[in-house]
Amino acid sequence: MRVYFRVGVIGAFLVLLYIIISTTESWSKEKSYPKRATDLEAVDRKLGRIEDTLNKLAKLIEKPAQKSSYEELPSNENQKKPKTVVPKLYPNSFLFTKWGDGLSEEEQKEAEALFQIYGYNVFLSNQIPLDRKLPDMRDPRCLKMNYPKDLPSISVVLIYVNEALSVIKRAVRSIITHTPKHLLKEIILVDDHSTYNDLGKPLEDYIGEIHKEMPSLIKRVWHTRQMGLSQSRITGWKEATGDVVAILDAHIEATQGWAEPLLARIKADRTIVVSPVFDKVHFDDLHIERYMMFAQGFDWALWCMYESFKPDWNQVDESQPGKSPSVMGIFAADRGFLGEIGGLDGGMTVYGGENVELGIRVWLCGGSVEVVPCSRIAHIERAHKPYSPDLNPSMKRNALRVADIWLDEYKKNVFIAWNVPLK
Repeated sequence: MRVYFRVGVIGAFLVLLYIIISTTESWSKEKSYPKRATDLEAVDRKLGRIEDTLNKLAKLIEKPAQKSSYEELPSNENQKKPKTVVPKLYPNSFLFTKWGDGLSEEEQKEAEALFQIYGYNVFLSNQIPLDRKLPDMRDPRCLKMNYPKDLPSISVVLIYVNEALSVIKRAVRSIITHTPKHLLKEIILVDDHSTYNDLGKPLEDYIGEIHKEMPSLIKRVWHTRQMGLSQSRITGWKEATGDVVAILDAHIEATQGWAEPLLARIKADRTIVVSPVFDKVHFDDLHIERYMMFAQGFDWALWCMYESFKPDWNQVDESQPGKSPSVMGIFAADRGFLGEIGGLDGGMTVYGGENVELGIRVWLCGGSVEVVPCSRIAHIERAHKPYSPDLNPSMKRNALRVADIWLDEYKKNVFIAWNVPLK
């Protein structure tokens, strides 16, 4: 706009000058003064220069005022300023070891606060889609498998306490997306006495949205006091009505084809308790890492550990199920068979040992445990477990309980592992 104004003022002045000189020339010609001929020639030359200037001004006005348009753009588009590099406020935090470049100070503070509460990156979880597409980690041979059409129905139980809302939503959505509708009987949310506000009405609102699509699909149970992982699983099992009950953590994502391989094994033998293969979701950037197929064993402290099915791990066929001493925590079983062997031990507290107890119970009561590698579940591995900073007391108590109930003369080995006097 400033350029137009300057051009207009100059143009008006020169036009006025041109009119004055032209009037003078006309008046001079009318008087026919021969003695002014030389002066008129000089005036003509000046008028010629004025006309040239006016022509240039006219062309300038006709062209798009590029400089003017540039000046009217916001300053951040006039010149790309170098992005300010914000230093990491928490260089010693596990969350920011490999993640977090480019975040503002406020974003870093929010991310770190959420990380301390939940043990994984809730700040990032809140930004990624609930139905994000995960890579298919199955062995190529699994994709060629054919499963019976008349598979048993499945009830999926999700256990949680003070879990992040976006993580629960993503778990529910992944189960709905990747489980055939005619097989999915229900999803049961067992809340072991959460205290966070967003697991109240916001979660109910999300369930309401799901029910518009699939009425009564989701059940929700809330414990009036914290009862621990084992009792929460019992609650979910008792609420289930499907032929098979799958008991999962809530910080998981079901992947394509996860249910059919488990249901096919249980259909073939209802006494088999099956476990999918976990793929690791990293707690910081939530990317997926493929895990190998391993048996789920345990030591004398009754703490789970991965063991190879064969001495040579690379000789394992990752399309075929393998027998396992125990389960790692996520499993599926015939709902009736679980009742026949006494269900799960509700006397196990907080966390630790309950999966070993289940494995021992199944094997000693005439069943078996298998890992089914064509079924894969993505599972977030926390950096820390916020619901119990020190798990040693509950793990020790639970291990001694399992030893006392099931292991007879071998229980002394568990006592020794925990440095407990034999008497």
